[in-house]
Amino acid sequence: MRLIDRYLLRQLLGPVVLATLALTAVALLSQSLAGLDLIVNQRQSALVFLKVTLLYMPQLINLILPIAVFVAALVALNRLHTEQEIVVCFAGGMSRWRVISPAIRLACTIAFLALLLNIFVQPLSFRTLRQELFQVRTDLAATLVREGEFTEPAPGLTVYAQSVDGQGNLRNLFIHQIKPDGATTTYTAEQGRVGRAQGRPALFMKNGSNQEFSGRGVLNYLTFDEYIFDLEPLANSDELIHYKPSDRYLHELFFPDLQQDWERRNRLELLAEGNARLASPLYNIAFMALALAAIIGGGFSRFGYGRRIAVIGAIAALVRLAGFLVQSACEDNAWLNIAQYAVPLLCIWGAMAAIFRQKVSRFIDITRPRADVLAGARA
Repeated sequence: MRLIDRYLLRQLLGPVVLATLALTAVALLSQSLAGLDLIVNQRQSALVFLKVTLLYMPQLINLILPIAVFVAALVALNRLHTEQEIVVCFAGGMSRWRVISPAIRLACTIAFLALLLNIFVQPLSFRTLRQELFQVRTDLAATLVREGEFTEPAPGLTVYAQSVDGQGNLRNLFIHQIKPDGATTTYTAEQGRVGRAQGRPALFMKNGSNQEFSGRGVLNYLTFDEYIFDLEPLANSDELIHYKPSDRYLHELFFPDLQQDWERRNRLELLAEGNARLASPLYNIAFMALALAAIIGGGFSRFGYGRRIAVIGAIAALVRLAGFLVQSACEDNAWLNIAQYAVPLLCIWGAMAAIFRQKVSRFIDITRPRADVLAGARA
């Protein structure tokens, strides 16, 4: 019996791994297309782009896992059943629970791994992601200049560069600055580059001129071979990194600091996110149970189980949609968080009831002709 258990487990494990990898690759591709803005507009390196894309993966994998389990289980179980391997197990004296136990154990293992991702890996990766995006957003080299556009990185400051190469070198640079006393200064330079001078961020300009129109109406004109424009006032920012509910650890979701205004106003949202982290792994078990109900929950059919699979697939989609709707509703009512656990648990109960409701046939009679064939022969 243990040999048969291991065989059934291997037949399920392979498709689950392949389906997870395939769906993860599709999600990774879609996420990478959405993150192309980092390279196109923010002029970040491919390494930053790859890092940001990979940091999204824990949450994507948690969303993909139940679907991968459901699809892979349907494929594997349908093949085992149509080739009568499961029927042979029943005919050999195995109980229905003994036949489905490898699939349930696999689903429980996947649910446990998903729980670890939710509790530890996702908050860590999303915090790192938030810090990386904050650095990209506050990167002076990326935000100061946009190729071929007039930008205003700060009040009273207008910057233009005709072109920006891959090394961050600026060509045909134009800067117009309006000072608080009403004086205006215009800088033009053939080349420019953002760097640091004595530990302070600065713009190094070469081969240009400086035209300053003072508040008393005096025009001063100066040409230079190299000029350093101080960017320290632009680098000083009071903006802090704000962690969203998806970035927080479980204890921060269930026990927020109510002295903070944002956490006090969004306490229900944090509570809903915390319960969703604990409840979402249950969908792996629920979807495996639905796949088992689609194949084993009915009688054997030589013509396949297309209609039954379609019905169960629609039920799985509705169950997951109901889970998202319940999580959204929990942001307004804390007591509804119980429903986040009730939805997958009720799905598991219904699927298991459908599996054990069906009577098991203990033998296979391959010599006995079907009744409709005999009727046709008599006719």
